Amino acid sequence: MANIFDYLAWRGDLSFGQAPFNPVDAMIFCQLSYLPFDAIVPSPADDSGITVTEAAKIFIRKQEKDELGGDIIFRDDPGFLQVLGSTIRFRDCLLYRYVNHIDEEQEKQFSAVCINTGEFTFLAYRGTDVSLVGWKEDMNMSFIDGVPSQLEAVSYLENTAKQIKGNLILGGHSKGGNLAVYAASSAPEKIRKKIRHIYSFDAPGFHHRIIQSGGFREIKEKISLYIPQSSVVGLLFEHGKDFIVIKSSQSGILQHEMYTWELTYDDMVRLDTITRSSRFVDKTLREWIGGMDHEHREIFIDAMYTILNATQAKSVLDLGSDWFKASRKMIQTLGNIDDDTKKVIRRTIAALFEAARNNFSALLPYRVPKNRQGGAALPL
Repeated sequence: MANIFDYLAWRGDLSFGQAPFNPVDAMIFCQLSYLPFDAIVPSPADDSGITVTEAAKIFIRKQEKDELGGDIIFRDDPGFLQVLGSTIRFRDCLLYRYVNHIDEEQEKQFSAVCINTGEFTFLAYRGTDVSLVGWKEDMNMSFIDGVPSQLEAVSYLENTAKQIKGNLILGGHSKGGNLAVYAASSAPEKIRKKIRHIYSFDAPGFHHRIIQSGGFREIKEKISLYIPQSSVVGLLFEHGKDFIVIKSSQSGILQHEMYTWELTYDDMVRLDTITRSSRFVDKTLREWIGGMDHEHREIFIDAMYTILNATQAKSVLDLGSDWFKASRKMIQTLGNIDDDTKKVIRRTIAALFEAARNNFSALLPYRVPKNRQGGAALPL
């Protein structure tokens, strides 16, 4: 059951010249983007950079003094950064052009960092952090083409490409993978030609407009999509090409975390298909979301965000710290919402249960009867 830490033990002593860049390295760079590098890694306004080793040392000092500029999203991240900084393979990689923008008014959460290996530059887009506004922006993708973080992802790519010579590789996990594909498909043709590859790890997809665009068609063959066998997030919306299904040591939604993904010496452990539970969730969410027009989705999502905001929490962590108090405030806020919006909420939740009931058969195993040579399989 090898994971990222095992890979670093196996390959950490080999430079990229000795062992070529592979999908696991891309996954590692995308995980690195989750670290709160505020006041550690230089911003785009600064032409300088900092090595992974130097960043790890400063990060540890700041953590010990409780001076970090942001939340640690994954509990293994500090240890991961420390190990990364001690490896021959990654220690001298240069980190620069770090940005971390959260804007509640625009409902935007965006963060990215550039990583230079000496051979190429990797643009790593961060996925959703623990901020409530970050989760709100994710939900906005269900009814908005071009949410603020997607637009900033394009701008970040264009500005970076102007400053950097040589090839680019883009990648991200969760929303970060969505941003990487969106930015590449929306960038000018000159920049698209500089992109060598795009890695998307368990990321939500897009509306048909993006998939059918000329920019997407140009980069389609450069995209690698990875999802764990029980994916939920990675099956949302359309992707325009096939997935690579990988094995996780966890179950359900916990598989979304990349630390749970099982690895080989230069790849992820691959599987033939997703699980029945993942197919069930996929079909249910598609039917549920597809049954709502954009106005309906917007009303429901805005109402849910209003209820959560009433707790005065800024992050998911804040909600969990005093769930009883937060629940009381949410119930009070729900009581103050107008009747028409309440009807939308009730109707939307009822539609979710109806979609789940309609797709329950996806959870059942299938077999082909012995007395039949072909045709559709039947549920056991």
